[in-house]
Amino acid sequence: MSMPELNKSLAPAGLNRNALSLKVGEKAVYPGLGPCRLGSIEQRVVNERTVMFYHLIVLDDDRAGELFIPVEKAEAIGVRSMMETSEIPRLLAHLKKTVKSAGTWKQRALENLKLFNSGSPFDLADIVASLTDLRCARSLTQGELRTLEKARRMLVCEISEVTGEERAAADEHIGQALAQRKDREEPDEPAVLGS
Repeated sequence: MSMPELNKSLAPAGLNRNALSLKVGEKAVYPGLGPCRLGSIEQRVVNERTVMFYHLIVLDDDRAGELFIPVEKAEAIGVRSMMETSEIPRLLAHLKKTVKSAGTWKQRALENLKLFNSGSPFDLADIVASLTDLRCARSLTQGELRTLEKARRMLVCEISEVTGEERAAADEHIGQALAQRKDREEPDEPAVLGS
């Protein structure tokens, strides 16, 4: 079982809702971009066919933008509902687990791409944890640094949107979880990304 499949099976039920049905003003997560707010549901004609679109507004200040996603394809694309407040402690506990990254930069890049595309916050936590550990052991490549920053920013943004806290407070929660993982004397058996 791959890591994304494993994390989906471990993820709380709220993250794997079967029918994605959004209302204007609600928030959802678009894979690779993070939390978005549904600005409107619009009807457009595409190839002489009427199609309904979600108009999503990206909430991350660093990646601000707008997307139009066909309603019928939103779930297949990986758009999901935001986490519930009750799921945040489980996500932070997941960050405390030791994760072993792949051996080469190329293997890590491929695995991280798969994890990003899954859209799961637990997969983002795996990226943050593994690259943070790797950064403590050696210098990261520029691509790995960008990946770490993006994954952490997306986690911070979702936690902030769900809890209503400032982004700095959400980032501090993540930092504390990572620090607690390092402070443990007997780490868990490391999970291997991609296995």
